[in-house]
Amino acid sequence: MSGPQRTLRRIPRMRDATTRARRRRRRRTAAVVALAAAAWVAVLSVQAALHDFPRGVLLLGCGALVAAGAWEGVLRRGWGRVAGLVVAGAALAGGVLLLVDEGYLRTLLLLGLGAVVWHAAARSAFRPDVELPAAERPRRPVVVVNPRSGDGRAGRAGLAAAAGDRGIDVLELQPGEDLAALVRTALDAGADAVGMAGGDGSQAVVAALAADAGIPYACIPAGTRNHFAVDLGVDRSDVVGALDALLDGRERVVDLAEVNGRVFVDNVSLGVYAEAVARDGYRAAKVRTLLDTVPRSLGAQGGTRDLTWTTPGGRTMRGAAVILVGNNQYRLAGAAGAGTRPAVDQGLLGVTVVDPPDRRTRRRRRPLRQWETPEFRVDAPAPVPAGIDGEAAVLEPPVTFRVRPAALRVRIAPHHPGASPSAIEPVGALAALRALARIAAGGDPRQLPPRVPPPEGEPA
Repeated sequence: MSGPQRTLRRIPRMRDATTRARRRRRRRTAAVVALAAAAWVAVLSVQAALHDFPRGVLLLGCGALVAAGAWEGVLRRGWGRVAGLVVAGAALAGGVLLLVDEGYLRTLLLLGLGAVVWHAAARSAFRPDVELPAAERPRRPVVVVNPRSGDGRAGRAGLAAAAGDRGIDVLELQPGEDLAALVRTALDAGADAVGMAGGDGSQAVVAALAADAGIPYACIPAGTRNHFAVDLGVDRSDVVGALDALLDGRERVVDLAEVNGRVFVDNVSLGVYAEAVARDGYRAAKVRTLLDTVPRSLGAQGGTRDLTWTTPGGRTMRGAAVILVGNNQYRLAGAAGAGTRPAVDQGLLGVTVVDPPDRRTRRRRRPLRQWETPEFRVDAPAPVPAGIDGEAAVLEPPVTFRVRPAALRVRIAPHHPGASPSAIEPVGALAALRALARIAAGGDPRQLPPRVPPPEGEPA
């Protein structure tokens, strides 16, 4: 290779290194600022309480509420985040009304400023944006487009034209055409990277073929919910930008999972949740929402009572409202990132079982159990309705699940996050403080789960 060619190839790498270094500094700076602002709020509140006891205790309580609300605004999403920020604002406003005549206005304003800085800096430090290694550019990338996915999302975004402008071959899936056969034809013709623009069911088909061929795969979020894209770290609002994964993408290696030999990328559901897949409105719902509402919708005799499965402790159980088996474990707590997977490369299935309601026992708010395992089996006396990556199916018993560790090479566009929201956003205040300290020290920002299954003797 000539000198000018080596120089041209080196320039993008130098730019990438500069960009990565800038991102690291920005994240570390945000973590340091967040920790400093948190310390400022705590010291300011305690100092005021000690300086003017007992009146200062009121300000200390105000500071505690402001800090708690600002922190909940970091650790939660949706209405939980709104509620936390409302509590912080109300506490600060109440403190101003009660203490402004006592000479605390300046202290309260400084307290509010510290809480705002703390909240904003922590949010910045916990952004799902990670560094992935550079990868060799493919010579003949191909993207398969399902024009019907997401109510025609690919067409509205002008995806085919954008791919052509980038030098990416486009294959459009016609009605009734076999997706697997179409991809195999492209592979036989010399495609050395393949992307799929469609829903998660289509993503699983293409991902399995790419894994078998040992070539890179890119998830183009042109479906309805695009759960797999989110957990991979693809920005699902940037359909066209996701094509850059097939050119200058960064690479990560993730797991696939199988049920009775069929590959899935997200999850397989059995029981009432599987029945919900076929209902109108399912695709607008989320995993966590469905699992929360299933026990309430079943009634006293709900649930599938002919499914048999075994707990990590070796107990054989019968019946469940829902059995959800994920390609890695889902976060279902009411924290930021709930309904997503912190990782898709841990080499383990994530099993979630929602118990059927029982009038004889005291009802729990969320009667579910979760564990991780490389294999899982469900027995039944008859074929089992299932939802596989959001598509209705019927499985012959025994229903056998297994994980395929490190099976798929995934390319992610350089400007996309590269990690799931729950990969970085922690659960709990202490975990968040530890995460900020780790990021400030230059450590890995990701909240990775352990890579080991539960012990055999662990109780269910």
